Amino acid sequence: MITTDICIIGAGPVGLFAVFEAGLLKMRCHLVDALPQVGGQLSEIYPYKPIYDIPGAPEIKAQELVDNLKKQIAPFSPTFSLGERVESIERQEDKSFIVTTSDDTKIHCKVITIAGGLGCFEPRKPAIEQLEAFEGKGVTYMVKDPELFRDKDIVLAGGGDSALDWTIFLSNVAKSVTLVHRSDTFRGAPDSAEKVFHLAETGKINLVLKSNIVKINGNGKLNEVLIEASDKTVTARPTDYLIPLFGLSPKLGPIADWGLQIDKSQISVNTVDYSTNIEGIYAIGDINTYPGKLKLILCGFHESALMAHSAFKHVYPNQRLSFKYTTVNGVNAF
Repeated sequence: MITTDICIIGAGPVGLFAVFEAGLLKMRCHLVDALPQVGGQLSEIYPYKPIYDIPGAPEIKAQELVDNLKKQIAPFSPTFSLGERVESIERQEDKSFIVTTSDDTKIHCKVITIAGGLGCFEPRKPAIEQLEAFEGKGVTYMVKDPELFRDKDIVLAGGGDSALDWTIFLSNVAKSVTLVHRSDTFRGAPDSAEKVFHLAETGKINLVLKSNIVKINGNGKLNEVLIEASDKTVTARPTDYLIPLFGLSPKLGPIADWGLQIDKSQISVNTVDYSTNIEGIYAIGDINTYPGKLKLILCGFHESALMAHSAFKHVYPNQRLSFKYTTVNGVNAF
């Protein structure tokens, strides 16, 4: 059981900055995110896209902002459960919560802050017969630990950056790597595509273009994929793992079933402190809604500060909060 003061659901920029604001008030944070790395959609979708409306940064790339936030919160030693989706929350008699994730990680906390952006990102699944039956039995939609694939036969499917990058990386880890793509050109970065073509030319990977995976087979565990070419011929390829990488789509997920007041797939909040209709649960960033809401990162930063000051009364009910500027107190690590 992980014990913390605030469990932050979502490790995007607003969730990360919430760690900083909580840390200034001596509150510890544990973050949970369905993605395998912090940064949310900034790191996953547009890491090199410039952002122009962050105060004090005339132009900053999305990943650079995430990296700076990681440095900013380092003094407060946050902990993470990445690649896990929060499935349920359970209220305790003392008004604290136990949060349970998809990997059955349990987090005991006094406050929950939902900073889930557009919702948790879920993989887009290709239409392959029996695909879901083999999830966790050879089919996976993200690479959480590359060592899982060491000396294994793996098949990846997709034509974007994730498919290209993991094909390149896993070519040095797996026993064999096969990349299946429906076209003969890639959507991903040209440099990555060039590296993949070179790996195929030198025999380090199998590149199967203008083809689709149409069926998978196994006996309790995946052992074969059937690949259909553009001329409709079908080839069977033995494999230990199939990794379809067709992008992500945001969904509200289990949050919708927690009794929160939901308005058009967003969480209604009190703008005094961005609390929800459930005591002890807050929602900040793009996942909340209120009159005049602007979906800007800088607005989420503002909401983080007010949330933290309100959350203090749940974490330290017998203490009086004394507001201090960082120019006076500095940043005191713990």
